[in-house]
Amino acid sequence: MNALAEITVIKQHLIDPEICIRCNTCEATCPVGAITHDDRNYVVDAAKCNLCMDCVSPCPTGSIDNWRTLPRAMAYTPEVQLTWDELPPELSAEQLADAGVEAGVVPEALPEAPPALAISDVVAEGAANSASFGATLPPWSAAHAYTNLYGPKAAEKSITATVVGNARVTEVGKDYDTHHVVLDFGAMPFPVLEGQSIGILAPGTDAQGRPHHARQYSIASPRNGERPGYNNLALTVKRVLEDHQGQPVRGVASNYLCDLQVGDKVSVIGPFGASFLMPNHPRSNIVMICTGTGSAPMRAMTEWRRRQSGKFEGGKLMLFFGARTQEELPYFGPLQKLPKDFIDSHFAYSRTPGQPKRYVQDLMRERAADLGTLLKDANTCFYVCGLKSMEEGVVLALRDVAIQAGLDWETLGAALKREGRLHLETY
Repeated sequence: MNALAEITVIKQHLIDPEICIRCNTCEATCPVGAITHDDRNYVVDAAKCNLCMDCVSPCPTGSIDNWRTLPRAMAYTPEVQLTWDELPPELSAEQLADAGVEAGVVPEALPEAPPALAISDVVAEGAANSASFGATLPPWSAAHAYTNLYGPKAAEKSITATVVGNARVTEVGKDYDTHHVVLDFGAMPFPVLEGQSIGILAPGTDAQGRPHHARQYSIASPRNGERPGYNNLALTVKRVLEDHQGQPVRGVASNYLCDLQVGDKVSVIGPFGASFLMPNHPRSNIVMICTGTGSAPMRAMTEWRRRQSGKFEGGKLMLFFGARTQEELPYFGPLQKLPKDFIDSHFAYSRTPGQPKRYVQDLMRERAADLGTLLKDANTCFYVCGLKSMEEGVVLALRDVAIQAGLDWETLGAALKREGRLHLETY
């Protein structure tokens, strides 16, 4: 047998560090644990990756959709990938020949993906697979989203926005500080929709002397701007002041954003995201489940519906909002002023002195009768945003509500994902 023909050639899956915004969607979605990260790069382990493609469609930037043909023995290890600032070039025909690969050799066939788990099995397995429920397509009636207009490999590398507002939206705590930051883009095109996000490029360099990578923030304002009719948007930014040991800490981008003054200039890339989008159908119901700054896209959706008052034929809004204490809940005051017949709001606090811990999933079970009715309605979409730790509890609560309503969870869960009606965006 020809020795050259015995060389195994693979199509290695890689993540482009220039485009990646470190949103963790790929790692959360990967069913085999092939994707990992450090404080700078996300990488794929060729020894684990089965090329199932589950991580490709949820990626908001397309950074995940990169491949290199090479001998398996030359596969880039995760340790090597963690050092990259950009992807290596494709190997030329000459380089492949030097490595012992004959011209025309086809990469080995993709391994079969592991058998699909039944939805009930996925729920039973818990948080590790909860991302399997998240839809990667938007609702059928969502508006068209523009993505990647500005970024490392776009025609425009970034766009400059001007700070036109910066206000604290929670009481000041010793370990947190949350701000509402408004950015204006002037005459430069930057169309966004509720549910999308942007990347902020903080100035300066990291410990290795490299420019800081972009940090992702969900947009907290509706499509026609925080100030209607202007080319602006808002962000909800939480600055963590202490770590779990009580030591002072400052996040690079969050600290930068919270300290910005009106008139300051900010470098922005994006926008990102084409699936976590609200429905435009006039009879659509929206159930929003969030914690902390995960309220940003929910605020955007709520405000757009408020501005469209009278144009929806009975579509309902329901909100389950969690935080450690009421003082940490962004936008609590304004939410309390919204009419009850406009939005059905419920708040859960897990650290109120003298009170039992309550989480959003507890509130969902308390409202099981109403949620069950909404689950039966094909016009209902569910949006979950906040800490990763909430994801499993929310999915389990939805399952319990569905069963209590006499619905087959196996069928319903698959439909929610397939029809773009259950969206999970956790971090």
